[in-house]
Amino acid sequence: MKAGRLFEYNAPVRVVDVPEPEIAGPFDVIVRVGGAGVCGTDLNIQKGLAKDSPKLPYTLGHENAGWVEEVGPVAAAGELRKGDPVILHPFTSCGLCRACRGGNDMHCVNGHFPGLDRDGGYAQFMKTSVRSVIKLADGTDPVPLAPYADAGITSYHAVKKVANLLYPGSTAVVIGIGGLGHFAIQLLKVLTSARVVGVARSNAKLEFAKKLGADAAFPAVNDGGLKDVRDFTNGVGADVVLDFVADKETPNSGVKMIKKGGTYSIIGEGGTVTDTTIDMISREINLIGNLVGTYNELNELMELNRMGRIKITSKVYPMSDVVQVMNELKDGRVLGRCVLDPWK
Repeated sequence: MKAGRLFEYNAPVRVVDVPEPEIAGPFDVIVRVGGAGVCGTDLNIQKGLAKDSPKLPYTLGHENAGWVEEVGPVAAAGELRKGDPVILHPFTSCGLCRACRGGNDMHCVNGHFPGLDRDGGYAQFMKTSVRSVIKLADGTDPVPLAPYADAGITSYHAVKKVANLLYPGSTAVVIGIGGLGHFAIQLLKVLTSARVVGVARSNAKLEFAKKLGADAAFPAVNDGGLKDVRDFTNGVGADVVLDFVADKETPNSGVKMIKKGGTYSIIGEGGTVTDTTIDMISREINLIGNLVGTYNELNELMELNRMGRIKITSKVYPMSDVVQVMNELKDGRVLGRCVLDPWK
């Protein structure tokens, strides 16, 4: 089968032929990959920055959707059948540890993350666990939906954690209107009554934010949008800032945007929060970190999609365009999310 594999760091992904995965355990499921989302984490892995990057070469891709191809004996006892459209939770969890039993499967102590620590979905077929498979409604085209598997549920996870802090008249700021941020604006509108503000560097993404439902959108120039957000809130500051960039100067401006008692929620990576302890105490601010969402949260999110409440903006490319797509993402030229089709 064809697969997009990384052979060395700081080098382009190469599409090569590799053996197809095989059922080896009772919980295994082989999925015919229809779409694999291209994520900023893939760029970090390519640079060798990912903490758990496996031994090279290996296949990238942690946002995956497609159709069931083959199932192990335990998986076969459930409702999965060959040809079923599915989306895959990115983490394969054990189901037995305390985190799993508590519903926090993304904290599983025995789990694995295909596309990060083993072969992922930039391939025509991929092996996962039945615990990671979510069946979609009959007739659903799973290909453009693949980014829900990470960008979608990470945003959903982050928004759910702050939804109870937002009320009519409150303000939530979304920094970074990319693959994750474009979900967050919609989710804030669906799950809360807050005014939603988008902050981005390009005019195209500011207009994108408004089309998604943002009440206002400000450029992240000079001060990262700080003055505009403060003016929008009459000098008080935002109740919640969700930072989907969290790199360079973004954390510092993001923390300054929040009001006293406000919350700065970190989803992006690469930067450093350097606020002083006295400022954190005197302003009584909250800092929240966010990992990927849970299996149940992905299930909930796909129901919102089925209902038409949340929509994805994605463009599908053939696997042969993987180098071009990763470069477009790196250059910030992507609105929404890019998806690779390994069969084209």
